[in-house]
Amino acid sequence: MSKYGQSASPFGFEDLDVYKAARRFRQRIYALAKMLPSHEQKGLADQMRRASVSVTSNIAEGYGRHHWQENTQFCRHSRGSLMELIDQIHVCIDERYADKERLEQFKREDCLELLKLLNGYIGYLQRKKAVSES
Repeated sequence: MSKYGQSASPFGFEDLDVYKAARRFRQRIYALAKMLPSHEQKGLADQMRRASVSVTSNIAEGYGRHHWQENTQFCRHSRGSLMELIDQIHVCIDERYADKERLEQFKREDCLELLKLLNGYIGYLQRKKAVSES
């Protein structure tokens, strides 16, 4: 299947590379949240889980809107949730909740990969919008 081509899934969004990467990212965030100390389970860990779900949920919801501009806006919400998670990773670094090098690598690799995919998908949507308006 092409990067943004026809879907094999009956729902469509499940086949998007950006959605697949966001799911993997969410799983990594959940694993990190489980490692946090018990006094952070009702605070930081819950917020990290909610933000990671927001990334995937907004991609799915935007896709379901079937309108380029709305889809783009929901992807921007996903990008905002990703930025929130990067800040929360900084909290984990600052508070020494996990290995700093491992978290820095996570930011450099997983976070950056997902950001690039989100930006690429947003760019794709904007190009499609421009074509449909011309």
